[in-house]
Amino acid sequence: MKLKITLSLLAATAALQTTPVFAQMNTGKLVVHDWGTFTSLQGGDGALISWKPLRTSALPDFVYNWLNPGLPLHATSPMLIFGKGSVTSLQRLETPVVYFYTDREQTVDIKVNFPEGMITEWFPQASQIGSSAPNAAAGTSLNSDSGQTPESLICWSNLQLIPAAGRTASTPPLPMSTNGAHYFAARETDADYVRSSSLATNRTAGAWGKFLFYRGVGDFKTPLRVTASADDEITLANTSNETLSNLFVLGIKSQGGNFVYVSDLLPGKAKTVRLQSQSEALNPTDLTSRINRAMSETLVKAGLYPREAQAMVKTWRDSWFAEDGVRVLYLLPQDWTDRTLPMTLNPPPSELVRVMVGRAEVLTPGVEKSLALQMQKASQGDAGAASQARAILKSLGRFAEPAFNRAQAAVKPQPQEGLQLSALLNDAPAIQ
Repeated sequence: MKLKITLSLLAATAALQTTPVFAQMNTGKLVVHDWGTFTSLQGGDGALISWKPLRTSALPDFVYNWLNPGLPLHATSPMLIFGKGSVTSLQRLETPVVYFYTDREQTVDIKVNFPEGMITEWFPQASQIGSSAPNAAAGTSLNSDSGQTPESLICWSNLQLIPAAGRTASTPPLPMSTNGAHYFAARETDADYVRSSSLATNRTAGAWGKFLFYRGVGDFKTPLRVTASADDEITLANTSNETLSNLFVLGIKSQGGNFVYVSDLLPGKAKTVRLQSQSEALNPTDLTSRINRAMSETLVKAGLYPREAQAMVKTWRDSWFAEDGVRVLYLLPQDWTDRTLPMTLNPPPSELVRVMVGRAEVLTPGVEKSLALQMQKASQGDAGAASQARAILKSLGRFAEPAFNRAQAAVKPQPQEGLQLSALLNDAPAIQ
């Protein structure tokens, strides 16, 4: 199911649509920092590829989503209709977290709009989630040809901020879970505690947190186009009018890997880099250590506090630095972030830093050709080729299905052969 959720479906959140207070408040110091990742998948030809980002998203069970909204809905929600694994999109908005720093207890209202996407997970409970235009005409989709894009948003009203030093023994503990372990690394900062005036039916300690969390999906282009003429020759092209900075091109295999750093890429410009051969690769320990350090330093220069930068890298290091594949990590300009994901706060903060990392996963020519070849042989009954195709798909994790679809389009199997090939995906899914 393509990401075309109608406004009539998004209006399902009418039960949550309480108007934000946004009243003027007397306040002390307020610093707000925000980080997250936009993940996309590109072929070696630079084409953006749709994939199913919700299928294997592992999060703690206390996090809200459209299957577990924490509130009674008076209509059917989009995820209940389409199912978590049926939505496809070009972009995955992953793990944005918002930190607060104050000099005394205060309340704040915060709203994040997602004009070309949909918020899919969040914590703590929001006072408004879904569409900002619940009464719009049915049939208007998120990527409507009319150009009238609905505003998906999330809003927390009367959010209570409690300085870390002000937390007492009587303060409820932060919620824990046995799944989604990478979520908890984001707590390892000096940020204040937050408490939502939760509308949830189950009012437990879940209203407490160290940050605001949200995720989403969208159908739009990020400003970096990546092409690969070979598995080790990567061309970066800036398709925007803004300079892209701090680009890391990574080539990772189980026995090690390497990376190339590009300081900046001017608007409309392209740069080709070559990854070192596998014989010159760093071992996994050295690679992780070097890229951890370099990425953390980059995030601090972009405005994050050191512990925030370390928390972000720790959250994503297994996915960024240990998974097999070729990927590019780069910093998105804050102006781009402000347009793509507008944020409004009241009272206005004295400092607002937003650091979003673009992540472009690349299906290289070698991987695509190898997968297509093994699938071609497998369609003719070659059991060994089928086993090799499964191994390639399994190594691709959550990107296995779109890679399979591209390879199958190249193979052009007969209907019965196509059914047999589809069985190769059974062992492919991996949790990210």
